[in-house]
Parts: sequence; structure tokens; C-alpha cells
Amino acid sequence: MPKTKPSLDKLKHPNSRKTISLAKKMIKSEKKNQNKLGTHIKNNLIGEKIMWFKERVPPDCTFLNKEQTLDLIQTYLSRFDEELEQIAIKNSVGQRKSRQHASREDIIKITKEREVGEFESCGLEMPDLMNPQQMEVLKNWNGELRFLQHFKLKRISRKMLQD
Repeated sequence: MPKTKPSLDKLKHPNSRKTISLAKKMIKSEKKNQNKLGTHIKNNLIGEKIMWFKERVPPDCTFLNKEQTLDLIQTYLSRFDEELEQIAIKNSVGQRKSRQHASREDIIKITKEREVGEFESCGLEMPDLMNPQQMEVLKNWNGELRFLQHFKLKRISRKMLQD
């Protein structure tokens, strides 16, 4: 008579070797999925930042000098100013004591403070627009996240651009 595998309906003892092995495999796969998700989120943020720069770089330019780069970064750092003004107008109109859109306003302020702090101290991570090869890569980029590895990201600070 052929042997049949035991049915899955049978419960295994919680301290058995097979159960411990299954638990380890499940934990390992969960951690792997969490790391994948974190990587995707990080790549998405970097992709959005690079796409913002791509949309604002002059099309006929082969590379940017320090003054043009500084102006572009200033524009990047002030990209949320209009939205903050709109939120301030909405909060000033009406008789409400609580703030409307408070969470969005807080997120924008925190992001802006962090980016300005980075730019003033260690530098803002962005594509190297002062390098002609990197500028060519940026112009040929179609927005796919899998091609982010072709970019050479550089930390650019205010001190570096003003020297």
C-alpha cells in the first residue's frame, strides 16, 4: 500500500522542528517584502525628484553652471510655497478655530525645513547637472525607475555653489 502524505488538517505541535522552520521561513519572507517596499518607496521619491529637475532644465542646455544650478535649487526648495499660501488663505477665511489641512501643512513644512537644512549643511542629493554626460542621461531618461541606477547623484551644498 502506498504511503500518503499526512493531511494539512492535522495540527503540528508549536515547538516541533517543522513548525519552527515554517515560522522562520515566514518571518524571513515578511522581512524581505518589507525591504522591497522600503526600496520601492525610496526609488519612487528619488525618481520624483529627478523628474522635477528634468522638467525644469532648459532643453537646449548641455550643462549648467554654478549660478544656474543655484537658481534651480532655489526654485526646487520653494516649490511648496504656493500651496502653503493657499492653505493659509483657507485657514484665514471662516470662523473655524481648528486648522484645515493641518497634516498636509505640517508635512510640507517639515520637508521644506529638512531640505533647506540639507542644502545649507551637507548638501542636497540631486543629479549632477554640471556634468555634460549626466545631463545627457537626464535628457534621455523617460521616467522609468529601473534606470535610476544610471544617474550619478551628487550632494550639492550652497557653500559649494558659492565658491
